[in-house]
Amino acid sequence: MGIEFWKDKENKVINPQLFSEIADREAKKVHNAGENRNKPSQIRKFYDEVLRYDSIIKSEQGKFEEILPYINMLKAKAAYALGRKHITEEFKELISDCLSQIHNKEDFDVFVNFFESFMGYYRFYRPKEN
Repeated sequence: MGIEFWKDKENKVINPQLFSEIADREAKKVHNAGENRNKPSQIRKFYDEVLRYDSIIKSEQGKFEEILPYINMLKAKAAYALGRKHITEEFKELISDCLSQIHNKEDFDVFVNFFESFMGYYRFYRPKEN
């Protein structure tokens, strides 16, 4: 089952399960696939980069179009991390699936909130690891 950001994109209605059940399900799936991969420090690197882009977009109006290629570059970074066996295919797919839904600032805002929820659940499943 894929991740759908919007229940009704035209009317900007976010999927009501996105930040709860879906974030929980995806965190559990990435955790269960991880054993020696998907360490919270690796996952956090991606989240920190997303927060950095979010900060740039919020501080400089009209920056979204300039930043979007760099946001999409996270797909390449996930492929690289997978190649180095730092993450699993499940996390790479999660990143790719989410990034493929980002076409405008509203989509990116939803992604940032989803990733925050994912990180909360992920920390729940891997509480004492770095």
